[in-house]
Amino acid sequence: MKTASSAIEAVSSIQSGENIFIHTGGAAPQSLVDALTRRADELENVRIYQMHTEGNASYAEPQFSKSFEVIAMFIGKNTRQCVNEGSGDFLPCFFSEVPIMIREEIIPIDVALVQVSPPDKHGFCSLGISVETTKAAVDKAKKVIAQINPQMPRTHGDGLIHIDNFHSVFEYEQLLPEVVPHPLSEIEKRIGENVARIIEDGATLQMGIGAIPNATLACLHNHKDLGIHTEMFSDGILPLVENGVINNKLKKKNTGVIVSGFLIGTRKLYDFVDDNPQVRILDIQYVNDISVIRKQPKMTSINSAIEIDLTGQVCADSIGERIYSGVGGQMDFIRGASLSPGGKPIIALSSQTRNEESKIVSQLKPGAGVVTTRAHIQYVATEYGIVNLYGKSLKERAKELIKIAHPNHQESLEKALFERFGCIL
Repeated sequence: MKTASSAIEAVSSIQSGENIFIHTGGAAPQSLVDALTRRADELENVRIYQMHTEGNASYAEPQFSKSFEVIAMFIGKNTRQCVNEGSGDFLPCFFSEVPIMIREEIIPIDVALVQVSPPDKHGFCSLGISVETTKAAVDKAKKVIAQINPQMPRTHGDGLIHIDNFHSVFEYEQLLPEVVPHPLSEIEKRIGENVARIIEDGATLQMGIGAIPNATLACLHNHKDLGIHTEMFSDGILPLVENGVINNKLKKKNTGVIVSGFLIGTRKLYDFVDDNPQVRILDIQYVNDISVIRKQPKMTSINSAIEIDLTGQVCADSIGERIYSGVGGQMDFIRGASLSPGGKPIIALSSQTRNEESKIVSQLKPGAGVVTTRAHIQYVATEYGIVNLYGKSLKERAKELIKIAHPNHQESLEKALFERFGCIL
């Protein structure tokens, strides 16, 4: 293990033609990422594999396309342009299977760039707020290069790495990216109320980050004995943990603890998970394993979508042909929740876009990706209500979806219903 005096020195061993994995979410090591980009003139044909990352991704800028090719398995704001303009690419995959691809060297990793907490007295650093697929990359990479950052929380779970396992380290303190919840709109509040209405006491929850999960969580203060088994979480859970609504005591797997693959939020959240034995940040191959998810009682998954057609096909990764996000863990949890005793898989979305286009449509846009199929869909919620499509025919589910569409679009959807199926509401 080499202690580098600069970030440039830390990444100096990276060579042309190598495959690099970058730590996910808010754990992306910004000092190393910037140093890698500064070496662009020395490198060519470097492939960068990553999930969504927060912060700067300067290597994805068009002028560096000869040096770096981004292969994104989930698209974020900082890689969306490069993927859609062709200098990068998108790898469709279930979140749960990315570690398998890495461990079986379907995706061979030469270098893992990570950000970790300082070592404890035994020499172990922590991957902190993001373990997910990064653990597999660390296990398989020929070289692991780490930014040691005192701001990184030390989390319990699968993220411990002995300092001797690093090829080189660069000690640099910087604040982690924070995502501050914005005030909820009336539409978001109504969606949250509709979703919360069907969540039962004793349920185990999966939710992501954003307004709809936060709106739902804000409506659960009178619930009892909720648990968390999720690929990620944010600040929205903290009030429910503090008042005892989330206590995880009825979970069948990992009883008594919150389980997640990663998290992102404010400093308050990072302080909450720091050295907290009630939280375990684990390998996503386990967290998103359907056979694990289905064992949780009343498993309730809450996911969103870009659009959904009248037959129940859910597009969640693209706007037409333009890749917007990715498959992620939606299908892992939709399927796991549907197989759980008393489980409820929920797709929650506003009825319209900001441009007042309906998100419930007669047909998906040309090129749109189906993430959740019409065979997997069950509950769908908008601000106008919540419906259950499970066990319903195409005609029946189309009628149900029209009921929760925006009133401005119901007439055109009813016309599409008649044209396609020869029936009316």
